[in-house]
Amino acid sequence: QVQLVESGGGLVQPGGSLRLSCAASGFTFSRAALMWYRQVSGKERELVASILQSGGLRNYADSVKGRFTISRDNAKKTAYLQMNNLKPEDTAVYYCNAVDLGLVPSLNAWGQGTQVTVSS
Repeated sequence: QVQLVESGGGLVQPGGSLRLSCAASGFTFSRAALMWYRQVSGKERELVASILQSGGLRNYADSVKGRFTISRDNAKKTAYLQMNNLKPEDTAVYYCNAVDLGLVPSLNAWGQGTQVTVSS
């Protein structure tokens, strides 16, 4: 059974840091591209960061560049999102997404989300 489980969210003051984790199971983790999205209630889900299978190519939304770092550990089947210098506008539910278009049917898995609240 394909499963993604996020953890690491919580309440943090502006300027603080959090590290989100996404533990994967049920598929070949090293084949999948990994993304972190976030969503504020009533708004569309926003792509925050992505990382390819090898971990070599990473992309970030302009709003988080220089503050967030996406990484992955294929041996541990876990993805991470290190978030530094957090701002109130980073408050959202953060979701992990794994995609493998080379499979038939293709993989497009989502976690349940973890709440991040940035507030003083």
